[in-house]
Amino acid sequence: MDYTQTDFIVIGSGLAGLTSALNASKFGNVTLLTKSSLDVSNSYWAQGGIAAAIGSDDCPEFHFNDTIKAGVGLCNPESVKILVEEGVERINELIQLGMKFDLANGAIELGLEGNHTKRRVLHAGGDATGRELVKFVLQHVLQNQRIKANEYSLVLDLLVENNNCYGVRIHNWVTGKSEIITAPAIIIATGGASGMYSRTTNPHSTTGDGIILAYNAGAEISNMEFVQFHPSSLLLDSDETFLISEAVRGEGAHLVNCFGERFMSDKHELAELAPRDVVAYEMHKQYQMEGNRVYLKLDHLDPQKIQRRFSNIYKELLRHNIDLTKDLVPVAPAAHYLVGGIKTGLYGETNINNLYAVGEVSSTGVHGANRLASNSLLECLVFAKRAVEHSLENKFFVKYEPVNYKKYFVDKTKEETYLSYKNKIAVLLSQNVGIIRNESDLNKTLTALNEIYSSFLFEENEYYSLRLMSLITVAQLIIKSALIRKESRGGHRREDYPQLNDQFLCEIIHRVNFDPQIIGLR
Repeated sequence: MDYTQTDFIVIGSGLAGLTSALNASKFGNVTLLTKSSLDVSNSYWAQGGIAAAIGSDDCPEFHFNDTIKAGVGLCNPESVKILVEEGVERINELIQLGMKFDLANGAIELGLEGNHTKRRVLHAGGDATGRELVKFVLQHVLQNQRIKANEYSLVLDLLVENNNCYGVRIHNWVTGKSEIITAPAIIIATGGASGMYSRTTNPHSTTGDGIILAYNAGAEISNMEFVQFHPSSLLLDSDETFLISEAVRGEGAHLVNCFGERFMSDKHELAELAPRDVVAYEMHKQYQMEGNRVYLKLDHLDPQKIQRRFSNIYKELLRHNIDLTKDLVPVAPAAHYLVGGIKTGLYGETNINNLYAVGEVSSTGVHGANRLASNSLLECLVFAKRAVEHSLENKFFVKYEPVNYKKYFVDKTKEETYLSYKNKIAVLLSQNVGIIRNESDLNKTLTALNEIYSSFLFEENEYYSLRLMSLITVAQLIIKSALIRKESRGGHRREDYPQLNDQFLCEIIHRVNFDPQIIGLR
């Protein structure tokens, strides 16, 4: 097996991974690994923008308060303080580097999104902020001589000895070869797991890969029960969907039912701009009524402004014969963001030395029980820099000793069965582990997962075996956490426990070969 050594390994090519690589390149050579191409990531499809308190009427304290409120008691105040204060610095650095955000009258145009009390959402390309940000940072990554990008490289496992992570084992789909890469700092930035649901705004490749890598290596996994559902996802006859940015509601769009009624007005003081969990829940209740549907309504707004501000959404909807400026747009919630993930400290550090997690794959305590809109891209920028800085001062060296691994291979005869089970898991999650949960449905899903596990012929180092095991394990982590949390809070709602319960002001931690832990807030 080929062996190479570098100074930093970054796994993932979304904004968290690209920013981590760029920061790390100032201090050494970086190997950037992605299982697909460099431009495929959740970050690329982020529409709304990136939140930062740069407005003349805003300040980090206001941003802090909004974030804490959205997190429903589970945010780590220290993490949030770091996010909102250092976030302004990171945004200014991006601008100085040449990033162009949209302007209005010569100043950066700031949008409003759900649960924000101030206009603080920077956007680029109208409703294509993620794409523009990723393109901008990727350009700098590709020009950097210290960063070696390995596309189509699947990370099979992390190499850990005596709780020190010292490298990865990968398989390259282009060369067909497996390889060992070692480094004194490994950063996981692989995104979330909402692509496991049948109705999702994520690429279906977003399946918790980094979480499973860390879990199998012994890392702590936190608060997996909190899955955020984006309220305004285009509703079509199939599970295919398209995200319609919350910024659309920020500009004044209404949510109405089939009778033309604005049902959010008497549900929350912020109406359509209530926290995402509240809006998604109220939309779910509307859909429980026979024959009812929910629509976005914009015909009362300036059509030219809407067409300019949301040009990509406007064009996409025209493909479905819907005019955003005058037609009712059918929408329904879809799995969007995994709030939980690999538990980290204030520098993205995990309980395994040399191993870091940045972005959606991590659980830094920033989001609590429910992420505040447009805080995710900011989290990537802030904690990517902090992880790299921490790694420079905290290195635990392990001498690499060659290990004989069984050859990695693909058994094509398993493909059809794997895809069938993957789709079955997606439907089970959407039906039973969605916006509303209950003990009976959660246990039924666990039983179904066990049946899938028992009926599949797993083989060591075989692609479909590893993929299916990963899907089953991620789903189990979500369900087991949801069963433990006997309350309704943020992105987790139990119809059999509909109230907040202060006994669950806690984190639920999973670690391989250990029983789940319930621990007080940091």
